[in-house]
Amino acid sequence: MPRMDSQQRDVTANGITQAVRVAGPVDGVPVLLVHGNCSSAAFWEPLVRRLPPTLRVVAPDLRGYGATQTAPVDATRGLTDFADDVAALLDEPSLFAEGVRPVVVGHSLGGGVAMRLLVDRPDRIAGLLLAAPVSPYGFGATRDLAGTPTTPDLAGSGAGTASGDFVARLAAGDRGAEARTSPRSVLRAAYVADPACLGDDEEPLLDSVLSTATGPDNYPGDAVSSPNWPGSAPGGRGVLNALARFRIAEELVAVTPKPPVTWIRGDSDLIVSDTSLFDLAQLGALGVVPGWPGPQECPPQPMIGQTRAVLDRYAETGGSYREVVLSGCGHSPHLERPAEFVAELLALAGVAPD
Repeated sequence: MPRMDSQQRDVTANGITQAVRVAGPVDGVPVLLVHGNCSSAAFWEPLVRRLPPTLRVVAPDLRGYGATQTAPVDATRGLTDFADDVAALLDEPSLFAEGVRPVVVGHSLGGGVAMRLLVDRPDRIAGLLLAAPVSPYGFGATRDLAGTPTTPDLAGSGAGTASGDFVARLAAGDRGAEARTSPRSVLRAAYVADPACLGDDEEPLLDSVLSTATGPDNYPGDAVSSPNWPGSAPGGRGVLNALARFRIAEELVAVTPKPPVTWIRGDSDLIVSDTSLFDLAQLGALGVVPGWPGPQECPPQPMIGQTRAVLDRYAETGGSYREVVLSGCGHSPHLERPAEFVAELLALAGVAPD
């Protein structure tokens, strides 16, 4: 099969300059790739190389990542700033043929952006492939299976929960592997289950991680103190606060029309799981973070259970979804299990494999 290579171009859309990677003919089967947190469109390159050249692949850098303009993120809108940027690309004639309906592939945070995009532009989406997506109830330590906050200010989530050392090393462009909180160490330990799968792509993938803009308007956002454990709550700016404030469950269930959804995840994901090691309540339950008030006040967030419950309701109201669980896979199925990932993507797009 011929190799698919992407080319980067700048597009002005939604008032900002967006760097967009493009591959395949403009009249090809359209696929829109939305990357996750602390990465960029370059995170898709190992996947793009495996895709058939009949696809039209468009992969933007989200605001504050890669080579896209470092525009601020209004966290009070959840992930809508990101979704508005991506929605504007759907009508860009240099990227997509007029009126096409792409399959939207969203990884992690990008999965939440994809959900928001579907709710806002349901007439333009042919299907969703959610890869280790954020829960439809956002990312934080204070929500139960129904997404109900257990403390009124969502304490235990948002920018104040980020590792200060990781943020400092990210801002400094640290490429070392000695510290557990270095970007390279986090890439190896948290983004994938087996770092050997990164292979020759490790350096460009690390470049992608290091492209993250840091600060109160971007990653991680502004920190707000809380009287509730562990003393922090979501602010109004930046990425982690946007994730904490993200809510899409009811809108997703109500959306019409309902395109098919494929949800693909690894059973060894440390980031998005019912026992996430990035959830302060889970760390409190394990005794890693002192002072945890207990499961009644602050239960670990059941992220997988929440997503399944919402997608079950999506199916009950006229939609359909398929859950694919990959054994021994971590947070990046497209990097760790590319053959299975490509097969699911092509099936969703209605493209016969070679």
